[in-house]
Amino acid sequence: RKWIENSKLKEIKFKVVEFNPMVLKGKIRQDASRPELLQPLNFVRFYLPLLTQKHEKVIYLDDDIIVQGDIQELYDTKIAPGHAAAFSDDCDLPSTHEIVRSVGMQNTYMGFLDYRKQGIRDLGISPSTCSFNPGVIVANMTEWKHQRITKQLEKWMQRNVEENLYSSTLGGGVATSPMLIVFHGKYSTINPMWHIRHLGWSPDTRYSEHFLQEAKLLHWNGRYKPWDYPSVHTDLWENWFIPDPSGKFKLTRPES
Repeated sequence: RKWIENSKLKEIKFKVVEFNPMVLKGKIRQDASRPELLQPLNFVRFYLPLLTQKHEKVIYLDDDIIVQGDIQELYDTKIAPGHAAAFSDDCDLPSTHEIVRSVGMQNTYMGFLDYRKQGIRDLGISPSTCSFNPGVIVANMTEWKHQRITKQLEKWMQRNVEENLYSSTLGGGVATSPMLIVFHGKYSTINPMWHIRHLGWSPDTRYSEHFLQEAKLLHWNGRYKPWDYPSVHTDLWENWFIPDPSGKFKLTRPES
């Protein structure tokens, strides 16, 4: 709040919503490989109806994202009847697919779920099924509540605690996997240019500058964040960075 109120953001309209991490008690399996993925805010997207009770349609964005287009276009994403949300398929753009292959990432369910476990095999989902990325979500709250999506996600979180069905050692960490299960075959798709991702997977792999300029939304998912070093395409992210008015947070750069 202070960052907003004491910077040039002070004129914007905003609302800070509190998320009670106690709702996650007993639902997260402790995993030491990427502890940052266990932070409570990583699971906020599971509880959208609790945080946005007056809205029919909601956009969720991860915190390592910048928006370059008119976000109304994203909001206008068509969500098919019977679908609670829209996501980006991980096989939607040839350029994205090339980035995925070049750094050895998985873009199928095999990269997120442990198919050695009977509980996963019983789902009947082919391990070669294309995954989706839940870092950008356009959600229909009425359908979300009707299908009890939050309860379904919590069920798979609890099962993972008991059976270790997925972990952050796999491709997408512990928040993506339950969403892949719950939304399998039941989601709409986002325009690919509204979710250009994998910018944080490698400090060496790059998209073309022209392609990035045309992109509506950029996502540094992965370990290499644009506020840290090393990272790629940080100039685009810094165009939108507003320094911490208290001076406590500083960008990590080679010269710093």
